[in-house]
Amino acid sequence: MSTNIVEKLKQEIAGLSTETKTERVGLVSAVSDGIVEIEGLLGAKMMEMVAFDVSGGKSLKDTLEDTSELYGLVLNLEEDSVKAVILGDSSRVREGMVVKETGRLLSVPVSEDIIGRVVNPLGVAIDGLGDIKAEKEMPIERVAYGVMDRSAVNEPLHTGIKAIDSMIPIGRGQRELIIGDRGTGKTTIAIDTIINQKYEPKDKRPICIYVAIGQKRSKTASLKAKLEAAGAMEYSIIVATSASEASPLLFLAPFAGAAIGEYFMQQGRDVLVVFDDLSKHANAYRQMSLLLRRPPGREAYPGDIFYLHSRLLERSAKLSKELGGGSLTALPIIETQEGDVSAYIPTNVISITDGQIFLEGDLFNKGIRPALNVGISVSRVGSAAQTKAMKKVSGKIRLELAQFRELEAFMQFASDLDEDTKSRIDSGRKYVELLKQNQSNPMPFYEQVVSLYGANNGLFEGTTPEKVREIEKSFIDFVTRDRKETMITIEKGRELTDEVVDQLNKAIKDYKESHAQFYAA
Repeated sequence: MSTNIVEKLKQEIAGLSTETKTERVGLVSAVSDGIVEIEGLLGAKMMEMVAFDVSGGKSLKDTLEDTSELYGLVLNLEEDSVKAVILGDSSRVREGMVVKETGRLLSVPVSEDIIGRVVNPLGVAIDGLGDIKAEKEMPIERVAYGVMDRSAVNEPLHTGIKAIDSMIPIGRGQRELIIGDRGTGKTTIAIDTIINQKYEPKDKRPICIYVAIGQKRSKTASLKAKLEAAGAMEYSIIVATSASEASPLLFLAPFAGAAIGEYFMQQGRDVLVVFDDLSKHANAYRQMSLLLRRPPGREAYPGDIFYLHSRLLERSAKLSKELGGGSLTALPIIETQEGDVSAYIPTNVISITDGQIFLEGDLFNKGIRPALNVGISVSRVGSAAQTKAMKKVSGKIRLELAQFRELEAFMQFASDLDEDTKSRIDSGRKYVELLKQNQSNPMPFYEQVVSLYGANNGLFEGTTPEKVREIEKSFIDFVTRDRKETMITIEKGRELTDEVVDQLNKAIKDYKESHAQFYAA
């Protein structure tokens, strides 16, 4: 009898222990400028979400009116307390408020439904088109893939911009920095790259994520309208934060973009993420760190600002075949002051990335757009990220432009020039004209190949630099219309066979005969 009673008591105690849930709670001891100090949460983890009990101490009416949850993010673990940033309206938090540990690190909800939408860094839709159904929670912070999990970057991500695809090629899985002063066309290059992905086959088309860090709402709205008009929004996602939002949300935005990108990369798909721009991100992190009483370093940035950007950009990868072969390509943008690339944040990000596209204000003002400085711009992946066709036609261009820049400087001091120098300067001017491109007008790579092949093989001989762009457009229309099979062969085969070369040479000859008006003296 006594044995049965003991067994029964054990079962009841066991049942009680499974039903009982312990909650770790603390109290807000101080709150100011979006930062809270919490006592009692000694088991809290770095980057853990904590929930504020906003209903406590309110009247029933106020509680019913305000049903939204409010979270904080733990960023300082101190001896007797923790400090957290408030992810939302800080006016709702007050001293003495109860704070609960959630036990989960900050993550963003993701699903296929997020494509074509505008979301905030917490994954909440802000485009007025309804809620997004979440399939998976992706951690905002994670350790980047190791060397053995990656494969070599060897597949091109075409930007549709001739100067970049020919001289500074970007590969899938690469990190290519776009750097320059304000108003030199940095965002334009990123948006044109997104628009250009519509020319890729659907099964190879990357998911494009544009992260707006502290941008004006009006700019984000016009950018969305531009993508919609170009038919690019159907494979794009915008993660938006405005300049009026609290610094923690600006700090989280690029990490949220990377987390969303990793969701698709893990499915074996290609992803392009644009971080516009990391200068504002660094400023937001500086503001947040100073409020958290972290010691300031150079230019008042915290000591871990380099680590912040390196752990973000290191998440770009081309995964091995065993992991599905997906890729995450990053285009971080940095704004310089007066072209100073030797400042703290620019040099940090240059050293983290695999190359940079440097845009120069002087070239932009001269009407050379994109305003690409060929001397400073570089891709450390190089021709490995080019198709065989592009590799064949692009080798000559950088040399021609470099010689032209040198002769152009020399020409200012010399009055008489020999015929060879005049010929080189004329050729350089034609290449400069050829590489100019209008905004929102990316060119598919097979058209670029035809254009550059023509430039290398006498298409512009006997004409003036002013007519180059007109001839280029006319020649591409001529080949597309009358030599359609040549264009299709280049698009599908992605290389210039002897047969294709013969067809292009004949096309140049026929074009020059049938369009003599462009070559009249």
